[in-house]
Amino acid sequence: MFESAPVAAGEQSGNPDTQPLPSGGWSERILTLADACVVPPKISAMIQPAGVLYSDGSYCPEAALWRKYRPITTEPEPPQAVKHSLQGRWLWGGVLWAHFGHFLVESSSRLWALPQVEEDIKGIIFIPKRPSVGKEVRGYHREYLSLFGTDLPIKVLTKPTRVQELVVPGQGFGLGKITLGTRRFRDSVHSRFAKDVAPDGPEKLYISRSKLGLGKGGLLGEEQLESLLEAEGYEVYHPQEHSLSHQIARYKAAKKVVAADGSALHLFAMVGRADQQVAMILRRNSGANNLLAMNVASFCKCNPVVIGGLRTEWVPEKKQRSSRLSFGELDHQIIGANLARLGFISRHAKWSALSEEERNQILEDKGLGGQAGFVEASKSRADRSL
Repeated sequence: MFESAPVAAGEQSGNPDTQPLPSGGWSERILTLADACVVPPKISAMIQPAGVLYSDGSYCPEAALWRKYRPITTEPEPPQAVKHSLQGRWLWGGVLWAHFGHFLVESSSRLWALPQVEEDIKGIIFIPKRPSVGKEVRGYHREYLSLFGTDLPIKVLTKPTRVQELVVPGQGFGLGKITLGTRRFRDSVHSRFAKDVAPDGPEKLYISRSKLGLGKGGLLGEEQLESLLEAEGYEVYHPQEHSLSHQIARYKAAKKVVAADGSALHLFAMVGRADQQVAMILRRNSGANNLLAMNVASFCKCNPVVIGGLRTEWVPEKKQRSSRLSFGELDHQIIGANLARLGFISRHAKWSALSEEERNQILEDKGLGGQAGFVEASKSRADRSL
């Protein structure tokens, strides 16, 4: 079972030069800046000079995007000339991610302030994470905001721009301690998000990644896991093939949810309930897994099961460590034993690990015969359920 790391009583950060905390502080405050200057990034990198400046050119740290213990947007140089401007009152949304999971966790982090400000603002201002993406707004960006109960336009700024009035809420969600979400952020999600989407779907759901491919953090042997779960009455669901509303309807309807760890569980967390049983199957060794389980536990008030049923992990030969390019190889015997013990499948179910012949055939079918370009990072058949 997963137990989220507690935040110490009274632990709050009123100092915007320190990480946002779920217990409050600057992460729950709202600033209003007159004649603010929004400076988009010029480079494509994890840490980028970009953000918001006051009218006198000084930096507004409350507008930075933090990940864990550090900001990944840092103070930019004041532009020599600002040729663009926006009139009226606007909400600062922060960094607009094209990556679905990072959008859910990091681009949504300031929307908690909408109930307090939406009546008199003209739209939501973002800056792109990647300058090459430009002003592109994806369909799921707009659908997410609609599900959040607003039809405000999205404005992505790619040039330094003066904004007559900019409302800057604190970062109420993200990666790190703030993955628990502030009370105000969670309250806003629970009171507004997808309230009109009715449950629709089976009681048993497996959220799959098999159609995304191994190159996107896939799982070797996931198709075999799907067949085993289907025999136990689970629907195999590929969320990327459906609208957000369709996904949410499925997530609301399910009583037992098994999922390969990934972005879909961030969306599930926003609509999940305490009476649902959730099992997350790890696909690689990464600290991000604990953050994902923390997110589900905090928002749903349930205790997700984390099953470390990896036979091994394949990593790029040149890096030889877990990365976004690595992929896990499932041990169905371990996974089945855990799911049976915890009541997700029949207690009489006896799943077997892939034979060497089956394993090699799958690798061959996926173009990885001989595992060219990858090596095994670890190999353990011990039960590593957390």
